[in-house]
Amino acid sequence: MNKTSKFAVLCAAAVFFGQGLQMAAAADERGHDERGHDERGRAQPARAEPGRPQGRGPAQGRPGFDAPHGQVLDGRYNHGRFYPPTGTVRPSLPEGYRPYYRGGDRFYFHGGVWYAPRGPGFVVVRPPRGLVISVLPPFYSTVWFGGVPFYYADNVYYSWQPDQNGYAVVDPPDDADSPSAPPDNAQQDLIIYPKNGQSKDQQAADQFECHNWAKGQTGFDPTQPGGGESGGSSMNRSNYDRAMSACLQARGYQVN
Repeated sequence: MNKTSKFAVLCAAAVFFGQGLQMAAAADERGHDERGHDERGRAQPARAEPGRPQGRGPAQGRPGFDAPHGQVLDGRYNHGRFYPPTGTVRPSLPEGYRPYYRGGDRFYFHGGVWYAPRGPGFVVVRPPRGLVISVLPPFYSTVWFGGVPFYYADNVYYSWQPDQNGYAVVDPPDDADSPSAPPDNAQQDLIIYPKNGQSKDQQAADQFECHNWAKGQTGFDPTQPGGGESGGSSMNRSNYDRAMSACLQARGYQVN
């Protein structure tokens, strides 16, 4: 084969090879278009490879309804609230706490939970007997023993002390496991909903102030056996309910 023939063969081979590359590229582009668009040309999401998750992070599970982290349910008397266990340590106090002193010792109260200083932080404790607070926890349960109301939250009992105009921490009643039925004229706890997003502490303060106002207007005190009256007039109880509801509604609560 002379030089001219060899050159012609090489040129033909180069042309054939180039056409093959173009066809392969075109086929790949068509395959990409078929994967990335539907029949109308709209973009389609890429399909995940088998065994490889989509997205940039782990799949998020459905939010659960378990107890808040590190808290336990107080189910006594159907109280139904979660609290951190005694001995839990935190580096700082929650916002909106209230300070109290008893026998020279400092205590801090927030949301039904009591704290005391511990090193550089604060530890959950049981409050000492006799410590008096002006406002009950935002969520409490009224429990009756022998016709006397006690107020319960987070394994702590409170009792109204008229001479101190507050609620004192008291020992559990002797028959704490066997509460009695409330008297016929006992005040039933109102169902209060903060329509304006009031905080728990604000709600507790509003309830206390409205209670004092309603008591002053009607002479009826639901924290006392018989409402603090001889005979415990049912009419006065009804008037107290109305006064309490009116006061709370004026402050942005729904009362049932």
